[in-house]
Amino acid sequence: MTDRPFGPLPLDIPAPGSSFSDLLESVGAAPKLTLPEGAVSAPEGTTVLALKYDGGVVMAGDRRATEGHLVAHRRIRKVFPADRQSAVAIAGTAGLAIDMVRLFQVELEHYEKIEGLALSLEGKASFLARLVRGQLPLAMQGLVVVPLFAGYDTRDESGKVYTFDVVGGRYEETDFGSTGSGSRLAKAYLRTVYEEALDGSTAVEIAVNALVSASREDTATGGPDLRRGILPNIVRIDSSGLEEMSDDVLFPLAEAAVESVR
Repeated sequence: MTDRPFGPLPLDIPAPGSSFSDLLESVGAAPKLTLPEGAVSAPEGTTVLALKYDGGVVMAGDRRATEGHLVAHRRIRKVFPADRQSAVAIAGTAGLAIDMVRLFQVELEHYEKIEGLALSLEGKASFLARLVRGQLPLAMQGLVVVPLFAGYDTRDESGKVYTFDVVGGRYEETDFGSTGSGSRLAKAYLRTVYEEALDGSTAVEIAVNALVSASREDTATGGPDLRRGILPNIVRIDSSGLEEMSDDVLFPLAEAAVESVR
């Protein structure tokens, strides 16, 4: 018999249920992150956004990560599948945000295996809010993680967008949402062009344009780099599931946006 956390649960520990992080905590294997005193610097992910269309939702993110006034990475991924019908995008301290996404993915898979059915879309958003709230001590030290969540709700057959605040507050958006350093600029563009009952292809085009618009004024937001082939990460989610937009689809949209968006 091996020592914990890989051995059997002691008899005095209650069953953790369908939460994977509760399981880790019950066996004493929950990760503990300690930070040195003083200022801590780490690469930051910037602008991500999501918008609803008729029957689904589109989520997009630029590819730049910054560290202070410098570009830390030019090809960072900020939009990730959460499961077959939802996606999560990251803004804030990149390393912590990516770890949060990985834990969130495992949580959803673990819940489905234990319960035999997928968590509802609202339940997924609520659990992500719990993960954000758990990061509050790190946020107080300047290591902030604020995700964006979107997916297809099978109950009313529509796309939904959820935004969060640093203390774990969860908010369902009516039409679109954005977070990160260029979020205000992206939302300003979306307000001018968004219409109800958009089709999926138009929503993807609008998402590309909104990121380009934000990159014009926000230096932390990376616009498409056509010469290097650096394009946004964009996914589309509807009743058929999650589809990642290929570079062949995005390149002409990015090329047109770079020329036309002011």
